[in-house]
Amino acid sequence: MGDRMKVAIVTGAAGGLGRAITAQLLTDGMQVVGLDLDDTALRDMHRDLGDRFDPVAVDLTDATQIAEVFEGIATRHGGVDALVNNAGTCFMSDFPDIPAQEFDRQMAVNFSSAFHCCQAVIPLMLGREGVRKIVNISSNGAYNFDVFDPPHYRASKAALDTLTKDMARRYATDKIVVNSIAPAMTETPLFNVLTQDVLDRAIAAMPHGEAMQPAQIAAWVGFLVSEAGNVSSGNVIILNQGRDVR
Repeated sequence: MGDRMKVAIVTGAAGGLGRAITAQLLTDGMQVVGLDLDDTALRDMHRDLGDRFDPVAVDLTDATQIAEVFEGIATRHGGVDALVNNAGTCFMSDFPDIPAQEFDRQMAVNFSSAFHCCQAVIPLMLGREGVRKIVNISSNGAYNFDVFDPPHYRASKAALDTLTKDMARRYATDKIVVNSIAPAMTETPLFNVLTQDVLDRAIAAMPHGEAMQPAQIAAWVGFLVSEAGNVSSGNVIILNQGRDVR
């Protein structure tokens, strides 16, 4: 790569996991473009992290805004070496009483945002030196039916994992590798959407008796984005302390 600093994009950068991933990639020497809806939080992060953090407020459910933001990134940074599709949430209405609007919003935040970011980033990755990386933050909920997750949340993450595999195959010879990380219970502000009873039972089900920490997930993102991750593509990497081994 010579002396050029690698450029990474992190979506949902102002959330609990997003902040940890941003910190990891900054520690690893990258320029990080943080995308989030929360402009105030992004500006606070920029103040704390300095100019290697480029904050961009954007509604990631709006494909037009995504296209415009990525054009700006191309202008400022010349291209992109890594994209971490981390933006996501979990809406908790249970089947069959899930309003259509909530279903649409769940898919838009968790899946459509990543889909459109992948569309926008590929032209900015093609032709860059080295192996470029896309990391999608999925969830145990995509495949583990022993834990409580609403079906629209599961579906959004399962769609993300299928996108991972398609992109991995599609761009293998272009040296763009694509993987999903699927964490189990991780301590983020999303805990706030759970009742204490559901939260307590979920944590008790973890083999280590505790939830995982954002920095632990971020370290795996850092590993995949590093040169060590060059040979991994099309994988869904499950992080759950061994809970669901069959």
